[in-house]
Formats: sequence, C-alpha cells, structure tokens
Amino acid sequence: MSTASPSAWFAGARPRTLPAALAPVAIGTALAGTAWVPGRALLALIVAVALQIGVNYANDYSDGIKGTDDSRVGPVRLVGQGLASPAAVRAAALVCFAIAAIAGFMLVALTGHWWLLAVGASAIAAAWLYTGGPRPYGYAGLGEVFVLVYFGFVPVLGTLYVQTDSIDSAAVAAAAGVGSLITAILVANNLRDIPSDTEAGKRTLAVRIGDRATRRLFVALIVIGFLAVPIVAVTATAWALVGLAGIGWAIAPIRIVARGATGPALVPALSATGILVAAYAFWLSAGLVLGSIL
Repeated sequence: MSTASPSAWFAGARPRTLPAALAPVAIGTALAGTAWVPGRALLALIVAVALQIGVNYANDYSDGIKGTDDSRVGPVRLVGQGLASPAAVRAAALVCFAIAAIAGFMLVALTGHWWLLAVGASAIAAAWLYTGGPRPYGYAGLGEVFVLVYFGFVPVLGTLYVQTDSIDSAAVAAAAGVGSLITAILVANNLRDIPSDTEAGKRTLAVRIGDRATRRLFVALIVIGFLAVPIVAVTATAWALVGLAGIGWAIAPIRIVARGATGPALVPALSATGILVAAYAFWLSAGLVLGSIL
C-alpha cells in the first residue's frame, strides 16, 4: 500500500462538500444579527468543518473496507483506490472528530449549556455510523433524514443558540431550507451511484425508490429550499427575500438531473448543487444581516 500524497489526502477530504459545513453556520450567525459573538461563531464553524471532513474520511474508510467503492465513479477514494491504508484513513477521520469534539467542548464551556455535549456526541456518532458499524443507516435508506437533521437543523439552530440563547420560527424555516438543499447533494450522489450501490447491496433511498422518483426528490428538495425563504422573511425580516437571488444557481443542477444524466455525467450536478448551497447561504445571510442593521 503506497502512501497517499498530500494532494490525494486533500481530494479525499472532498473539499467541494465544504459548503455543506459552511452554509448552516453562516445562516445561523446571520440570524443572530447584531447579537452575534465572533468567537462562538468561529468555534461553531470549526466544529462543522471538522465534522464534514471527518465524515468524508469515515465514509471512505467504511465503504473501502466493505468493497462498495470498488466500482464507483466520482471523487477520489483513498481506500477503494489503494491510495492509503484503511488504518490511516480511519485515523484521519478520528483526528477530525477529535478536533470537532475539542472545539465543541470549548463552545459548550463558554455558553454553560452542558446539555449540548449530548448533541455534539450524537453528531459524531451519526457521522461515523452513516457507513460504519454493523448496521450503517446510510445502507438502510436513512441517509437523507440524518443529513437534513445534522446538516440543517442542528448546525443552524445550534449556531444561533450558542450566540443568542434563543431559537425562533425564522431559524427553523431557514434550517429546513438550507438542510433541504444540502440533502439534495446526497440525493444527487446516491442517484449517480444507484448501479454500483445496487450491486454492492447498499440499499440507499435512491436504490429503494428508483431512478425516476429520486430525480423528482432532488428537484423537490431544491424547491423546498427556496419556499423556506419567504417564510423566513415573514417571521424575521423582509430583507430575507434577498435569499431568492440564489435561484439562478438552481438551474444548472436541476437541468442536469431532469434531463436524465447518469453515471459520471451526474458529477457536475453534485458540484453545481454545492455551489447552489453556497450561493443560497450567501444571499440569505446577506439579507438577514441587512435586516438586522437597517
């Protein structure tokens, strides 16, 4: 087993998925408005990014040792492609989880809300058990549910709560919105992998409901994401409608998926959906910030 190069480790971390970590924290902080606390926002960001990279390495490790990455298209697979040993990739995942745990502990200590440690522990467990453990929930068609919870509701509401000690209906709507878009990334990924996952016995939601229904789910999630924006505007500030400026970035991924792309041709849809998440977070956050200062 050769030692992976730094560029391979970087690619294995799947940097294109980072909008899924950055967007919820940005929106949660924007919801805090002028009450935002920079140090706490930074710690929340470290937790989110470390968990995102950690889950990517953990999935690489678990899928690699189970053989489900052997015939998959898409980003670099360190274990599946023999670029790094399973032990090394597992260690990288654990280091990332440790960083998230340390930053999370510091955040909890600053806020005094010690019950949040349980939330953090559940997030780390969810990251590992997606494809790891004896009964990975990602193989049972539950991945989308957990992504919506741990990449939507938990980071948005958590980021807001540790800065303001409060949660409101606007935050719930915003969490549902960005969580739906991030879930769409996973749906596109699983749509692409239907053939290889079926062969490997990985019963993702896409495998269970089939190609056509998965494409419809992808579009529905994006629609839900933008339907959440007017709700945020009504419950928080009309300036939140600035978030609708992100609709333009929804055209490319919807077009790719709706036109029936398969296999490698779906990879651009993944990238485009990641860009959509970033654009959505930028415009919605900008609107919320403007609403808090004007």
